[in-house]
This record gives sequence, structure tokens and C-alpha cells, in this order.
Amino acid sequence: MSGTSDKIKGMANEAVGKVKQAVGKATDNTELEVKGKVQEKKGEAQQVVGDVKNAVDKH
Repeated sequence: MSGTSDKIKGMANEAVGKVKQAVGKATDNTELEVKGKVQEKKGEAQQVVGDVKNAVDKH
């Protein structure tokens, strides 16, 4: 998987995670809120992996 695709998937996971958090908070659903936070962090990590892959590819 290329760095760019990792970054795109990471951004998508981060966005979906934020939506889950908001819905969880609005509906007082702590479990959904936590799952959203976990997904957001997963997305952030995927973006870092993409950055690293892109940096390695440039050298």
C-alpha cells in the first residue's frame, strides 16, 4: 500500500471517528463515543504511516 493511500484511509477513519464521537455524545452513548475516539486515533496513526512511507520513497 502506498503512503498516499494510507493517508487517505487515515483521513477517512479520522473523519468517521469524529462523527461517531459526536453522535455518541449527542445520544449519551458512551460506547459509541469511545469507539469513535479509537477510530479517530487509528486514522491519525495511518496518516503518520503514510507520511513515513512517502518520506522513505523520496530517498
